[in-house]
Amino acid sequence: MSTILKIFVFPAAFIIICLGILTILGGHITPGGGFQGGAMIAGGIILCVITYGVEKSPIQLSHDFISTVESVGALGYIFLGLVGLFTTGFFLYNTGTDFYHLIASSIVNIFHYPDVTNAGIVPYLNILVGLKVFVGLSAIVIAFSQFRRIEDSD
Repeated sequence: MSTILKIFVFPAAFIIICLGILTILGGHITPGGGFQGGAMIAGGIILCVITYGVEKSPIQLSHDFISTVESVGALGYIFLGLVGLFTTGFFLYNTGTDFYHLIASSIVNIFHYPDVTNAGIVPYLNILVGLKVFVGLSAIVIAFSQFRRIEDSD
């Protein structure tokens, strides 16, 4: 890759990652959310991996980091779903807003998102989905970029 491309890519990737975080955090009031923001963050990392290679990329993701973040995203999503299931009988019931007044106010206050739009657990779900999508897409591209090296060593 050219030097100009290497100079341009890292700041561009950083901006893309910041926009992805913004998309995730504002997903309950704007178009977008966890999936779109996670894909944008992964896009920034993929841009660095393609330009610099996995070994020399300025953004390094270890296997332990990827597996931990993916597990946190999946288990957090399941946890929020089970909170709604155990308190109301509905999986992923929006316990932070409680439209139908099925939950005690002490539980509602735990998941009440401090925003004027009061989206309940939706922002938390966006964050968890964003984590899962970000590491999932990044891991796929990192694995695909290593296939050539495995093929050459055989």
